[in-house]
Amino acid sequence: MIHYLLQTIAFQLFFLMVYDLFLKKETFFNWNRLYLWTTPVLSCIIPLIKIEKLGKAVPQEYIIALPEILVGPASEESVRNATVVTSLPAWQWVLIIGSALSLVLFLVKIGRVFRLRYKGRIIKQKAYEEVVLPDSNTAFSFFNSIYLGEAVYKKDHRHIIAHELVHIREKHSIDLLFFELLRIVFWFNPLVYMYQNRMAELHEFIADAGTAGPDKRESYRLLLQEVFHTEKISFINPFFRSSLIKKRIVMLQKSKSKKIWQFKYLVLVPLVLGMLVYSSCEKDTETPEAVPEGVDSVYVPYAVVDEVPVFPGCENAENPRECFQESLLKHIRKNFRYPEKAQEQGIQGRVSVMFTINKEGDITDIKMRGPSPFLEEEARRIIKLLPHMTPGKQKGKPINVPFSVPITFKLLSDSGHEQHAPVKGGPDERRVEAYRDLSKNDGYVYGSVLNSSKGLPGANIKVKGTGRGTVTDFDGNFRIRASKGDVVAVDFIGLPDTEFTVNDKNRYKIVM
Repeated sequence: MIHYLLQTIAFQLFFLMVYDLFLKKETFFNWNRLYLWTTPVLSCIIPLIKIEKLGKAVPQEYIIALPEILVGPASEESVRNATVVTSLPAWQWVLIIGSALSLVLFLVKIGRVFRLRYKGRIIKQKAYEEVVLPDSNTAFSFFNSIYLGEAVYKKDHRHIIAHELVHIREKHSIDLLFFELLRIVFWFNPLVYMYQNRMAELHEFIADAGTAGPDKRESYRLLLQEVFHTEKISFINPFFRSSLIKKRIVMLQKSKSKKIWQFKYLVLVPLVLGMLVYSSCEKDTETPEAVPEGVDSVYVPYAVVDEVPVFPGCENAENPRECFQESLLKHIRKNFRYPEKAQEQGIQGRVSVMFTINKEGDITDIKMRGPSPFLEEEARRIIKLLPHMTPGKQKGKPINVPFSVPITFKLLSDSGHEQHAPVKGGPDERRVEAYRDLSKNDGYVYGSVLNSSKGLPGANIKVKGTGRGTVTDFDGNFRIRASKGDVVAVDFIGLPDTEFTVNDKNRYKIVM
């Protein structure tokens, strides 16, 4: 979500720069109003749009999850379920609390307007109503009400009424309330405040243009003589705002912009297209829980990999998958030697091994995580002894194929104590945390499987009732296609099984 917020802010910055550099000084006020309305909305929507054709920058690879291989003089089993709870990260709580405070501030502002109305004297007119405020020299409009200080009301205020009526007819209060609502959600984003200021400034230009007669000098004189105090409420349209007087006079002096300059708005087209390309191709590399977009983990990859790697001796096998698994099992059991120091210390448990059969058929990129360096080194030694393979192919071209295989070292129950990697998992510790990641909207569920705050590589993830499944990577992360209502099962040998039902959230942290 942080990545989404950063993208939103960056896009709003680009849109504001275009407005200030190319559009702000033009007299196409209604076009500018539309621009200030649509661009902050586009900034929020574009990061959520993922165009697959733009995003496919690299070919996909597949992680093949092989069944667990048990070595040692004993076996093990374990089945249990965990409870599902939902929680939010601390930084999301900060956003929620900030939005709640902004909402309270907004309600306070609304309350100030209603208090002024309650204290004032209401005079009904045909198309609007006047609210005369005692002991005040303010003047502003809010929806179809014009608020006038008593000091202003006693003078000739026809030009003020005409000015505020433009605000009422054009429904400028809706614009400012829209930005007030944006400020509640994006209270931390200074660009939203800048957008609101630009819109308020534009409103005054529109109202001045709607009331200025042929002799604009009279309009200048009225503006200069009527610089009074006004209520500091961000969603009203005040007539007297001294900081705007000079800009309003300058804009009144300007001649109407030539129609040809309307083509400036076409700069939006390449700008939006560029943002779409960036959003579709950008990968969420900042979040440690994310799985790279170019890697798709699958539980049964033989349906999607055209030609899987072939173990020597399996070239003519009817079922390449079974032959590969059987050959790997024979290889590991043939070359396995339980480390003496591990036996002496009674160390046992599961070592999660990940390796790649590269485009040349060699074993590369061996990674592992286990309860003891003794077990890890033995697993590494066995995998290094694997023979040269026939590489896997996709569309006729050799590809790198990553594999995940859990190797469980098990002693007899009276010869040692079990040490899974890691092996905490009491009922109070098991949980599933779910939250919404706005930067992900692609039909996948993202997550991580952890134990003792460490990622569990090689955990099996399956969507019940479907053929879909995957395995966690070396850091315990996964990505799997799942829809709301699907039941996702997570199992890791030596730890209780866990299930959770996919809800409207799309990122999960499973603590086993």
